[in-house]
Amino acid sequence: MKKTLSLIIALCCTCLSAFAQGMNFEPEGTTLEQASAKAKAEKKLIFLDCFTTWCGPCKKMAKDVFPQEKVGNYMNAKFINLKIDMESAYGAPLAKKLQVQAYPTFVIFNADAQEIGRFLGGSNADDFMQKVEKNSQDNTASGYEERWKNGDRDPQFLIDYLKSLTATYKGGEANDVAEAILEGKETTFQNDSQLRDVFMGSIRNPFAKSFQAVLKDPSALKAAIGDTPVDMKIQNVLQNYQRDLITEADGTATIDQANFDKFKALLQENNVPNANHYILTTQITLADKQKDMDSYFKYIKEYLKDKNLDADDMTLARWVKPITPNTDAKYKKEMIKILENRIKEIKSGKRQAMNRIGNMKLSVPTDQLLSTLIDAINGKMPEH
Repeated sequence: MKKTLSLIIALCCTCLSAFAQGMNFEPEGTTLEQASAKAKAEKKLIFLDCFTTWCGPCKKMAKDVFPQEKVGNYMNAKFINLKIDMESAYGAPLAKKLQVQAYPTFVIFNADAQEIGRFLGGSNADDFMQKVEKNSQDNTASGYEERWKNGDRDPQFLIDYLKSLTATYKGGEANDVAEAILEGKETTFQNDSQLRDVFMGSIRNPFAKSFQAVLKDPSALKAAIGDTPVDMKIQNVLQNYQRDLITEADGTATIDQANFDKFKALLQENNVPNANHYILTTQITLADKQKDMDSYFKYIKEYLKDKNLDADDMTLARWVKPITPNTDAKYKKEMIKILENRIKEIKSGKRQAMNRIGNMKLSVPTDQLLSTLIDAINGKMPEH
């Protein structure tokens, strides 16, 4: 009898400990499609934790919030819980598709894997559960999307929808709505503060009519808000687009050649200053990702020979990244020659070493940094 009672107590304790747990996440490697199938079978929603390995708040949520019993009791009953590293082979394309740009981002889907809400950032357990509850019931975002897809272009609706998209960092969709807001106002929006905010905050497509208008003649927008913000906006749109041209999947990198050709034509047709900067840095980046060292140095040399371009010391330092002591001697020699030429220019007074990047003071002048990089390429560890 005592043995039977002890066994029952042990079993009860085991059951209690099973319930006294945090969130149950699907096994690593589970896809959103697989989670959808399970959610349909169990009549649940899907909760997706979009994280990266370097994100501090992501780690804090995983350590302090997700394991809590009350969080587990709430989440496990309603959701198929999924964690995906947004920089993994599966996660990177998904992050692009979902327009996840900040971490942690938490996305809630229905069983068909259609998004119904999202929120960002770390929080305590109670706030987390409140946000989950709100975003799993509030269908404002999906309602906006339905109206947009059905062709609703009411001006106030577009403004409200844009606010919803920017609040959740959906840059691609926000751009599309911003383009609709600015349609037909490409040469007049500069005179309206709200429309200027729409352009500056949400236009990211270099082929948008409003952006091309500014590219051709930025004077009106500069008169309204100043030269620096406009120049930075143009630069950011062009740089972000060139990054979007390259796709990485399964360890390989490819470029959207058709859109790259359109991009080059856009730069040339609008006489964009330093147009070759965007073209060559795209080619340098692609060659790096494809591990094509011949092309990598071909485009670097073209950049350095272009009299309209100027690669600063930190750009040279970034170009060293794929070169290691194990790299083919031919390429090590090429990179060392480039660095040594720059050091000579600094020592001769032809150039000044960089001591700052923007507001950040460098720990050592860049000529010392370049010398250290040469040693590293040669396998010499810096002395401490």
